[in-house]
Amino acid sequence: MDKTALRRQIREKKRAMTEEMITQKSRRLGELFAASECYQNAKTIYFYLPYNQEVRTIPMLERALQEGKRVAVPKVYGDTMRFIYLENLDQIAAGYAGIPEPVCDEPVAEDKTALVLMPGLAFDREGHRIGYGGGFYDRFLADEPDHPTLALCYDFQILEKLETEAFDIPVDCVLWA
Repeated sequence: MDKTALRRQIREKKRAMTEEMITQKSRRLGELFAASECYQNAKTIYFYLPYNQEVRTIPMLERALQEGKRVAVPKVYGDTMRFIYLENLDQIAAGYAGIPEPVCDEPVAEDKTALVLMPGLAFDREGHRIGYGGGFYDRFLADEPDHPTLALCYDFQILEKLETEAFDIPVDCVLWA
């Protein structure tokens, strides 16, 4: 199946989820994430803010802040993406493609070893991923390759094997529920 058809198929399955299903699976993924070695070892975590039916990362982000971890979220500038440190969720608004992002442009996160949470539409157990098609995370990680990466997804987003391109950067760990 080509990427376009696969993206369409996964989007349809996500749209069929109820808010209760999303909340329940997100809660379970939050537990798995907090128990993971990646989370435990991270001093800084680059989260994404959920959009549409994505895994609800806000409770995870709030927990990380409460536990003294530094937290940053992405902001898009043209075809590049930077992570902006966040201390609370008061300064968030719809940004690129309607996706929530910080209103401010500073402070820019500069932890080259921060754990990066990777959004995506489909993953395989080896960490290959198909994103939403913008290439923002692949470009970011090509420029900053030392980041450990982790993806959270729903069980139907895990596929046996994904065909990927040379520029597609796999994630180190995938958790699903």
